[in-house]
Amino acid sequence: QVQLVESGGGLVQAGGSLRLSCAASSRTFRSYSMGWFRQAPGKGREFVAAISWGFGATYYADSVKGRFTISRDNAKNTAYLQMNSLRPEDTAIYYCATSSRLAKVPDDFGSWGQGTQVTVSS
Repeated sequence: QVQLVESGGGLVQAGGSLRLSCAASSRTFRSYSMGWFRQAPGKGREFVAAISWGFGATYYADSVKGRFTISRDNAKNTAYLQMNSLRPEDTAIYYCATSSRLAKVPDDFGSWGQGTQVTVSS
């Protein structure tokens, strides 16, 4: 299993930006698709974005399309989530996860990080 560590969360005003990072412990990272999910208090885990292991195909949730960008650097075993034009409703704990294929359902993902808090003030 790949160990994942998220970083880059914090407190930001509405309209601001943050870049989350997800560092993987293993070079096998490059053979996994990566996903970002979030969970707000009292809500279920919500898909945010995913990127394939090969050609970098991407999926986005409608709620973040045009504002968030997922990317990866296989040389650094790291995935990123660039978040622009942040809104208070983006406030949540953000998690990265690995999958054997490009997916957006939590059950399709195997290894998960511990999460990083993102808080957007109005």
